[in-house]
Amino acid sequence: MNSFGRVFRVTIFGESHGACVGVSIDGIPAGLHLTVEDFMPDMERRKGGKQKGTTPRQEEDLPIFKSGIFNDQTTGAPVTILFENNNTRSEDYRRHRTHPRPGHADFVAHEKYGGFEDFRGGGHFSARLTAGIVAAGVIAKKLLKNISIQAQVARICGEADLEKGLQKAIDAKDSVGGIVECIVYGLPVGLGEPFFDSVESVLAHTLFAIPAVKGVEFGAGFRAAEMFGLEHNDAIEDAAGKTKTNHAGGIVGGITNGNPMVFRLAVKPTSSTPQTQQTWSWQTGTVSDFAVKGRHDLCVALRAPVIVEAMTAIVLADFMMLENRIARVVKDA
Repeated sequence: MNSFGRVFRVTIFGESHGACVGVSIDGIPAGLHLTVEDFMPDMERRKGGKQKGTTPRQEEDLPIFKSGIFNDQTTGAPVTILFENNNTRSEDYRRHRTHPRPGHADFVAHEKYGGFEDFRGGGHFSARLTAGIVAAGVIAKKLLKNISIQAQVARICGEADLEKGLQKAIDAKDSVGGIVECIVYGLPVGLGEPFFDSVESVLAHTLFAIPAVKGVEFGAGFRAAEMFGLEHNDAIEDAAGKTKTNHAGGIVGGITNGNPMVFRLAVKPTSSTPQTQQTWSWQTGTVSDFAVKGRHDLCVALRAPVIVEAMTAIVLADFMMLENRIARVVKDA
């Protein structure tokens, strides 16, 4: 439920307005050098308020190490990291107890957990929990020494000009979605297994766990349905498996082929839109107008790239460890 991975195993916990959110990572090799400074570049990228269109909520997000690190090196035991929640405004969410937000998990969480869920700020369903995912990704990236993972926003509201797409949202006083593209360089041939443990299957599993992700495609993706076979097939050019084109996105038969892995995600508009909506009220048993309060992203896709990179690194580190391509004791300078 809240855990992923077979060797490199990640467990996230916490709530948006609880005392903290965090992550516990099992399977990290001993001897990996880790300090607070290692985490700050990616934690800063994940923060809101850093660019137009993101939530003004600001948390310090300094990692607090609780286990698994001694003398700035991993011990081989599980590493547990906490991030405190200090900048909360829970009063903004009182009405959500009776009026579930359309498009958000409020209604299903209430029904599934019998009303015992923490509804403040979305509780355990909040993107605040991605702080732990990004932290696990920092560690995974350090283990993937010669593998580069680069994600960026490709479109906002259908526009390649991101500023123009964001302006559409500002003009409409509404939220918008976007497309995030990720490219991975330096992957070896042979990661992944046929069928249920294919690289696409496992990676898609984790990518869909990122809040607001509604679609994932690899390589040519849905365009492949409109192509002829001769056009889509990637001609192999040498003994290393290099291909002339990359419509497969670096994965064939569920297994990496040594070419760059390319995939894209569709991120839906933030459900907490500034616009007045209608929703069912548990209190009155009727449908009524409802306006969301609180601090929210105008376009949640803007903060997604570093989370996508982290999820990708977690998956690839697990695959690499399954193939014994990462030693259980690392000689980290």
